[in-house]
Amino acid sequence: MLKNISLSIAVVICAIHITTAQTAFHNFGEIQIHDEGKIGFHTHLINDGTFDHNLGLAGFYGDTQLNVSGTSIAEFLDMEIDITDGLNLQTSIGVYNNLDFITGKVFTPRNDIGVTLDFLQATYAGDSDSEHVDGYAGLFGNVEFTFPIGDADKLRPLSISKPNTITTFKSAYFFEDPNSPTTFASTFDTNSFTPILSKVNDKEFWDLNGDQEVEVTLTWDADSDIDNLTDDIELLHVVGWNETTLRWESLGKNEVYGDLDDGTITSLSFIPDNYVALTIATEPSGNEFTINTGFSPNGDGMNDHFEIAGLDLSQDNDIEIFDRWGNNVYIKENYDNTWGGVSENGNTYKKGGLLPVGTYYFILKIKDKITQENKVYKGWVYINY
Repeated sequence: MLKNISLSIAVVICAIHITTAQTAFHNFGEIQIHDEGKIGFHTHLINDGTFDHNLGLAGFYGDTQLNVSGTSIAEFLDMEIDITDGLNLQTSIGVYNNLDFITGKVFTPRNDIGVTLDFLQATYAGDSDSEHVDGYAGLFGNVEFTFPIGDADKLRPLSISKPNTITTFKSAYFFEDPNSPTTFASTFDTNSFTPILSKVNDKEFWDLNGDQEVEVTLTWDADSDIDNLTDDIELLHVVGWNETTLRWESLGKNEVYGDLDDGTITSLSFIPDNYVALTIATEPSGNEFTINTGFSPNGDGMNDHFEIAGLDLSQDNDIEIFDRWGNNVYIKENYDNTWGGVSENGNTYKKGGLLPVGTYYFILKIKDKITQENKVYKGWVYINY
């Protein structure tokens, strides 16, 4: 850790101004930290010049919050933050090897996604409830990455799988009700969702921006109130708010770990830019039928159809089946256990063709023979070949 200002830099064409009592380090020209060089900031950094071809270490230190501002982005090889009241970014900073969170947070504006702490395929260490990015963090690269993001004294990381190409992602976590977000122009109604869902979390959400398809892993803790959604974490889904349809849509579930107070859930692949916000939701649980939740319509005569044992006990029924985006792929009155994974929706899939491998969701409506009571059941089925 570099506690005192120590400079080992190359001054190429440089105009540096340090104001009285060192209120700011102001770069107007071009400076560079040499290999194994070090610079320690105990004052604000204003960068209006070139400060982006650096080796060595840049550190920010002190008790009182420091600001980074200016018209140009500073980029450092290695960086460490040890500021009790945190580092406030008014313009972006980039790091392309490693960042150490020692003490304090990095604050970026939640209403300006253009200002971020950018990891240029860099790593980091030391993130915690007290040390993280409070606002937007960015990634430039094609690596698996976990964003060290949170809100106030709550670290709630979001992870992405490796994208196919080098690109930019930006993400922030919001510990607030998505029905009334404080920094978005629109609201995200948790009572509006696709039929395959039954309840959406109203305690928190994430924003993830990126134009490449990835899987996303979200986290939860005791404050997420998951037990208000379900008592079975296997029923959870990652969901995204679609600004066009104005509803939450399931982004599926590849893996889920943990318990009701602490865990992670990973989505299927999707393009983040197609959704304005992400959170966790649940599907319904429980029914009075034995449902085969997986079948393989490959024509081998074994498990070729979606079967719901017990339907012969009902007088009338109808079923609708949806893909994970809420598109209808099959409708049948008085279902007779004969659906073989064939699409009836020519707008989304080839009509009459077999659907791709994946999880699908059904709504089954029943009129009981004896009571004449109408009941609705929801669930899922997995198609494999």
